[in-house]
Amino acid sequence: MTGLILAVEEPRASALARELELEGEHIIAIVSATSATTLLSGAQALVIPASRETLTPELVSACDRAGVRILALGGAESRLLQKFGIGPGLPVDATGWQISRALRTPTTIQDPARGDLPHRLIAVWGPHGSPGRSTVAMLLAVELARLGRRTALVDADTVAPSLALLLGLGDDAPGIAAACRRAELGGLDSAELTRLATVVPTSAGDLDVLPGINRPSRWPELSASRLTRALQTCREWTEETVIDVAGSFDADEEATYDVLGPRRHAATTAALNEADAIIAVASADPLGISRFLRDYAELRNLTTPTPVTVVVNQVRPGPLGLDARGQIRNTLDRFAGITDPLFLPHDQRAADAALLHARPMSDLTPRSALVAGARRLAAVLAPGAAPTTSSADSSRGSSRAARLLRSARAARGA
Repeated sequence: MTGLILAVEEPRASALARELELEGEHIIAIVSATSATTLLSGAQALVIPASRETLTPELVSACDRAGVRILALGGAESRLLQKFGIGPGLPVDATGWQISRALRTPTTIQDPARGDLPHRLIAVWGPHGSPGRSTVAMLLAVELARLGRRTALVDADTVAPSLALLLGLGDDAPGIAAACRRAELGGLDSAELTRLATVVPTSAGDLDVLPGINRPSRWPELSASRLTRALQTCREWTEETVIDVAGSFDADEEATYDVLGPRRHAATTAALNEADAIIAVASADPLGISRFLRDYAELRNLTTPTPVTVVVNQVRPGPLGLDARGQIRNTLDRFAGITDPLFLPHDQRAADAALLHARPMSDLTPRSALVAGARRLAAVLAPGAAPTTSSADSSRGSSRAARLLRSARAARGA
């Protein structure tokens, strides 16, 4: 039996207390996160949400002095947990049996310096015509964070930057332009990136965002050398860095008279050359597929042998008839040799809700088919990472009905 303090909001705290008592745990008190330090004496563990508001240095120090183990709810906050030396977090909706099992599991903290999981830069590219690059980049970043990967989102689009608008961020955020300036001066490191990034809370945990330039005329600030240095630092900063880039390359500008001057689309070329993986987004309509096929060959010439995952977005029967996926698959195979594209269905309702509330679709419409498609894309890119949601390995039965039945039988036996 372990003495627990629950610093969880009601009504979740009461329900969780009942589940833990059925697992044989002793609940000392249900308190708020701000008053948890006053009741640590005699407790063995503290259950608390993993957020910057609740997990403060004062609370962690008090728990260390009292010998109280911290069980954080919210596994996506891995950076915050690593900062305080806390073990991997539990799911935000963890049940009583999951918490009870975690109490009996030794704490293991993963050291990112070991390099067990590679840190990657993932560039999201697509041709002109609004195929949904920013939407795919945002969805992918959230779903990678849901898989427990520390994820950052970077807007390196020098033509039409939009991530700040889609996430409801202000124009005064320093973002990637400030990171590029610091990189040129040799003063950019992980701590500086953390300071420059804007933290966006999502259903998968906090997401670090480096917004883009607030005016397209500022494109010279994202030069190739500056952005390359900034992205190399981003690779060390987080496990996954998702980069939203523009659709144009610089290859057609090499023949201009001023080959030494700044180039508008050098940021796109630099990001694609530096990326460890590329997501190529096409729009599921005749014009979008035609534009994609024209630019895809140039993309492969520029980035070979970087792996490219082709994603067909906004799939619907309207522009292509009933068998839209079959027609697109045959066209891509015939003209580009692409045999395994991933399809993201069109969901206008989810897109409208995301624009209205300036939030990721995963937060507002978690059951959307588009969100499910992004989740499959994240699973393809990070096959070794998976959220702990299965309850099949509960030794006592995980369903609420089973626990209530055990409680009733115990009462009759008494």
